[in-house]
Amino acid sequence: MSKIIALANQKGGVGKTTSSINLAASLAVLEYKTLLVDADPQANSTSGIGFDPRNIKDSIYECIINDIDPAQAIQKTDTPNLDLLPAHIDLVGAEIEMINLNNREYKMKAVLEKIKDQYDFIIIDCSPSLGLITINALTAADSVIIPVQCEYFALEGLGKLLNTIKIVQNRLNPELEIEGILLTMYDVRLRLSNQVVEEVKTHFQDLVFDTIIQRNTRLSEAPSYGVSVIMHDANCKGAINYLNLAREIVKKNGLLREEADIDTATL
Repeated sequence: MSKIIALANQKGGVGKTTSSINLAASLAVLEYKTLLVDADPQANSTSGIGFDPRNIKDSIYECIINDIDPAQAIQKTDTPNLDLLPAHIDLVGAEIEMINLNNREYKMKAVLEKIKDQYDFIIIDCSPSLGLITINALTAADSVIIPVQCEYFALEGLGKLLNTIKIVQNRLNPELEIEGILLTMYDVRLRLSNQVVEEVKTHFQDLVFDTIIQRNTRLSEAPSYGVSVIMHDANCKGAINYLNLAREIVKKNGLLREEADIDTATL
């Protein structure tokens, strides 16, 4: 069984790309064949996992607009079991080009259907908007993770995103589920962080992941080295947080297997 999970929030700076890269890498380290799909024109997932978007010839853009085979665009990363379907700046124009296409909301779904069976998990990093590319990602996905930062205005805009998800469920993808709300950028020293955690858990209860992503220096610096935090420093808080999130998702989906019980000290 393959599971496609989109990470979406129209607010920028909530840890969406960080979570996409590190969740995908953690699932890969737990020996699940994983594909990271960069569906953001800023291509931060592409650069954050070690590729220069300027040198990318075939990307998700060519797959959607020119119908190229996604297998042709997929790149192997330095992390075992982790592949990347990259993005580059041309993706900015894709929304305009898609306006007149038939079944425009299903273009990404059609692309991922071709390679879905080759992976246990496909993680889609969405752009910080609710445009056509994000709608495509939600239409292609089985579920969505919503990263929410533990800061002031955390819940601002969340209603709009949940409304968009509801529209997608009603009109385009009735199978779409909310995988969970992921609290990010948690600082144990700040009263505000604890207040936000309480507020989100009160509002959304069982939808909130048990795992909370803490603020962590190693987590912040990993993208500058073009690697996931688990490859940068497997024993830091950030790596442990994302491994715990990956385990939580695997367990929730009934996909837990013996080799998934990995000691981070061996990485």
